[in-house]
Amino acid sequence: MGSENLSVIAGNSKVLRSINRTRILNIIRETQPISRSNIAKLTGLNKSTVSSIISDLINEDLIFEMASEDQNVGRNPINLFLKLNKFLVGAINIDSSITRFAIADIDGSIKGQSSIETDSSNPEKFIEFCISELLKLCSELNIDSLEGLGVSIAGIVDSKNLIVNFAPNLGWEDFNIGKVISKSLPDIKNIAVGNDAKSSALAELWFGDHEMNLSNSVFLSIGAGIGAGIIIENELINGEYQASGEFGHMIIFEGGEHCTCGNYGCWEAYASDRAIVSQYLAKKPGTFDHNVDLMAQDIIDFAKNNDPLSIEVLKKTGFYLGLGISNIIKAIDPHAIIIGGKITQVWDIIYPEIINVVTQRAYFGRKKIIKILPTSLKVLPRLLGAATLAIEEIFDGFKITG
Repeated sequence: MGSENLSVIAGNSKVLRSINRTRILNIIRETQPISRSNIAKLTGLNKSTVSSIISDLINEDLIFEMASEDQNVGRNPINLFLKLNKFLVGAINIDSSITRFAIADIDGSIKGQSSIETDSSNPEKFIEFCISELLKLCSELNIDSLEGLGVSIAGIVDSKNLIVNFAPNLGWEDFNIGKVISKSLPDIKNIAVGNDAKSSALAELWFGDHEMNLSNSVFLSIGAGIGAGIIIENELINGEYQASGEFGHMIIFEGGEHCTCGNYGCWEAYASDRAIVSQYLAKKPGTFDHNVDLMAQDIIDFAKNNDPLSIEVLKKTGFYLGLGISNIIKAIDPHAIIIGGKITQVWDIIYPEIINVVTQRAYFGRKKIIKILPTSLKVLPRLLGAATLAIEEIFDGFKITG
């Protein structure tokens, strides 16, 4: 969440204090090192209220204070920092072929990673196996306990009730993943489950390196399918039924290619990793590993080595991406669109095609062209996104329910 919208509500109730705590903690996360007086200026709270909340955060071991060594001032100011190596979270990203695990700190830094092949045939057993794999990673890193766990999944996820409503690439429907996690990890307080593209958007907002305003932005996650996370005024948009951002299933060609959702002509049937593989094999049938992740990576590697067919397929993918992005721009009017996925490895091939289509179809006299950029995250966005879901639970001391 951006600091420009971190105005704080003043008041004496426990609810308002909890809101103020969350805002102050996020200001420290975004701007550290920062002094108490600067926090008071940013929030408009009086200094005694700020100091009281800061004392609570220090007692909770979430932050620490340290005098800065500034030769130009008479008295060195006391600055505040996040306290690391204290509250660690687990992260699990589940996609159709590979499930990845990570342990992260509250600043988004990754302590360790591992992965396994996805077996989605029995969701309960698979999640139990994932928990055992995560605990094995903890053991390898000499980590005794986790403060939270975040899980990101491609599909429609009820984040409030921790239920996977519909994950077509996994074959899961109405799966109470939260219940299975809680049974396997009864001592973990902060459990969060979310859509992989939405969690990626959150990770980019919290931990990305783009030096620009992402308070109104869209993150496109290009993988076996296409998902999107929408950020409006620094808030992740979920929608009435948790299904916002399902742009991968908007129809761009009526009666077109068959999609995994059962419809025809969906965007992801033309611009996803699965589409890249399908288009390549249609032109050059051959023996490939049937893992879409690996096959798409092979085609991208061929293009890096100047293979004409691979370049042709990827350029066409860029064109199709441009079609969908044009519609998103007209619908959302974001400041920026961030793209994540292995396809960004050939940005020099796909970006000219994207921007050519977008320039022709999206702007209608707009003077400023929207930034379309590859993700700045060094870790797989949907994996860091899973961690960010759990980290957000720790930072957000106040939840509106009902």
